[in-house]
Amino acid sequence: MADIDNKDQAEMDPADMEDVEDVEEEETVENSKSKARQLTEQLMQNPQILAALQGGLEGLNGSPSGYIESLPKVVKRRINALKNLQVKCAHIEAKFYEEVHELERKYAALYQPLFDKRSDIIKAAYEPKDEECEWKADEGEELTDEMKEKAKLEEEKKDEEKEDPKGIPEFWLTVFKNVDLLSDMLQEHDEPILKHLQDIKVKFSDPGQPMSFTLEFHFDTNDFFTNTMLTKTYQMRSEPDESDPFSFDGPEIMSCTGCTIDWTKGKNVTLKTIKKKQKHKGRGTVRTVTKTVPNDSFFNFFTPPEVPENGELDEDSEAVLAADFEIGHFIRERIVPRAVLYFTGEAIEDDDDDYDEEGEEADDEEGEEEADEENDPDYDPKKDTASPAECKNQ
Repeated sequence: MADIDNKDQAEMDPADMEDVEDVEEEETVENSKSKARQLTEQLMQNPQILAALQGGLEGLNGSPSGYIESLPKVVKRRINALKNLQVKCAHIEAKFYEEVHELERKYAALYQPLFDKRSDIIKAAYEPKDEECEWKADEGEELTDEMKEKAKLEEEKKDEEKEDPKGIPEFWLTVFKNVDLLSDMLQEHDEPILKHLQDIKVKFSDPGQPMSFTLEFHFDTNDFFTNTMLTKTYQMRSEPDESDPFSFDGPEIMSCTGCTIDWTKGKNVTLKTIKKKQKHKGRGTVRTVTKTVPNDSFFNFFTPPEVPENGELDEDSEAVLAADFEIGHFIRERIVPRAVLYFTGEAIEDDDDDYDEEGEEADDEEGEEEADEENDPDYDPKKDTASPAECKNQ
């Protein structure tokens, strides 16, 4: 068999031999490209390399081209004039937001009677009439008269079997549990207290006063603290920073102030008692020491870090305040105006809809990548499996 191969090879035309060499060379190039592609894919799966690349890209993003520096002095003077105009625009924008704040105050007074009635229904101070409780179903949810009657009888039967609850039990606690931003702050020992939360109100600063808003948490009488209302006030500013006027992007929260909670003895969930055993170095005797230390709780929300006069904070305090400001804005702008929709979960579904399309696109891209890999003759599934070290990094 080897002789036949040698014979055939000897009888081949030299031109044919060149074609064979060309094909082999092309195959070698393709193999090299395939291996390079696989290596690139493996590298891109490494989070450390991705982080380094991201850092490099961020450094390149928005870097000046050098064109401005190359311009004549007379043109640079005109650019300075434009920048001065931009500063004036920022000051006008600040006034615009001040007037928006005034509008918010005006409309808050119009909303409040509706929110007060909502609160009365929740805490059973008011029982809505039949016509107030009728809800027109969507076209796809319309029921026949027979089905409506049957559903009504079933509901009445269930009501007879249960005790008649007052108002809407655990309304605000359910809202907190349904919203990730708030549920992350919530601890198991907070829940019995929040069952007594009857209302959350937003109060804006009076006309002529510095811009601010206060969140008022109204509680029913309970065994945990004597306060009937806990407050959190956010001080805001709507004016460009003189040292960096171009960074102005609307009102910003400058600081926030909590309140003192008058805890009943032994009920303060923001503190916990721990016991530690200490051994005497000389005598070898052991004693038990009791210490009171901070405890995770939603009610730490009412004791935010204080912002020093110079405005400088350590990294931890800065992170806590940034999260606090986000929560304060969210409660004011979303939770209070749309509380019932967060209670039922409808508002959460609306928020999630913003991400559905992106998720589908990502899935499609993943599917395309998988299909490409399967069609690639050089693809080796074993090479695509992350090593234990890579798994650990992720």
